[in-house]
This record gives sequence, C-alpha cells and structure tokens, in this order.
Amino acid sequence: IDTLEPIYGLAVIGLVDIDKIKRNVGARPGDTLILAKGLGTGFMSSAMKAGTLSSAGYAEMLAATTRLNDIGMELAERDDIHAMTDVTGFGLLGHLSEVCQGSGVAAQLNLDAIPMLTAGRELAQSGVNTGATGRNRFAFAAGVALPDGLPDWQDNMLYDPQTAGPLLVASDPGGADEILALFQARGFDAAAVIGVCSAGDPIITVG
Repeated sequence: IDTLEPIYGLAVIGLVDIDKIKRNVGARPGDTLILAKGLGTGFMSSAMKAGTLSSAGYAEMLAATTRLNDIGMELAERDDIHAMTDVTGFGLLGHLSEVCQGSGVAAQLNLDAIPMLTAGRELAQSGVNTGATGRNRFAFAAGVALPDGLPDWQDNMLYDPQTAGPLLVASDPGGADEILALFQARGFDAAAVIGVCSAGDPIITVG
C-alpha cells in the first residue's frame, strides 16, 4: 500500500471475561480522570499529508501513534477503574462528553494538566486546523464550558481528532496514583491526571 495516510488495524480472536470489560459508561462522582498520551496527532497527521511536518515532528508522531494501548488488558483487571475509552476521532472533549452523558456525571478538566505533543502544540499555535475539529465542536460544544479568552489553538486542540490516540480512564481516586504509575512504567511517559468527575448534569468545565 503506497499512501501517506497512517493505517492502523487490529483483529482479535479469543475469549474475554465479560465482567472485566471496560466501557465508556460507569464513571462516578469523585472519579479521577487520567489521560495516557499527549494530544495533537490529528494536526500532525494533517501536516504530514500536506508535506509541512518537520522531521522531528514526524518522529514524535510515530512514537506516539505506535505506543499501542495494549495496557488495556492490565487495566481491565482493576475494579477501581469505572470507565475507560480511547480518544480518537471525536477528540478529547467529544469522547469525554460520551463518558459524561453515558455515566450521568459532570467533569472538570485542568487545562494546564492536559498533555500535548510538542509538534501538535506548535502546529495548532501556527493556525493548523482540520475540518473534523470544527465538526467535533459543533457536535459537542453545547455540553462544554470553556474559560473566557481561551486561545483558538487550545480550543482546537481539545477537539483535535486523534490518530491512535490515548486512553482516557475514570478511576476511584484511591487508585489513581497506582494507575498513573502503571501507565508510566509501561512507557506512557506523558500520562497525567487531567481532571475529576462530579455529580451534576453531563457538562465538561475546562479551567
């Protein structure tokens, strides 16, 4: 296949324990939100197709997108993880919106804690954007409260459709440090606590 577009696929044959399946519903008030990888691969992929992604950016994108979410098998064993999803085409705010709506909880995000890939951040700051970013915003913005004066590039980054994006975990706060350490021990160096779930309407507040 001769294409500039990254192509990812996975076929699995086997048995699973239904009681250990993690879904994007089940988050509880008080849960800690952990993001496993930095955002920005959507903008980086777009720049790569346009021929404007630097060699350093390309290396960073490959490192991020080939850091597979195979840690999910270990996370599935943990009862203190109440909900889990991958952040892909709908961006961080889109996929977190689905968690909140499906679980009946609100969420508060710490903008400064959200990891971002260096090249992705630089591209966003330079004005790079994608059509899918705008479609994600249109679909989910009614359930999102952003701070006044938020720069456009940060707004865009939160809706950036991710290629091979990170896992997003909602866990009991008592296990959050151990889960974060597990991510980092498995090579997810950018993994970070980015917020918390709370009781209330399924609104995401970014601050």
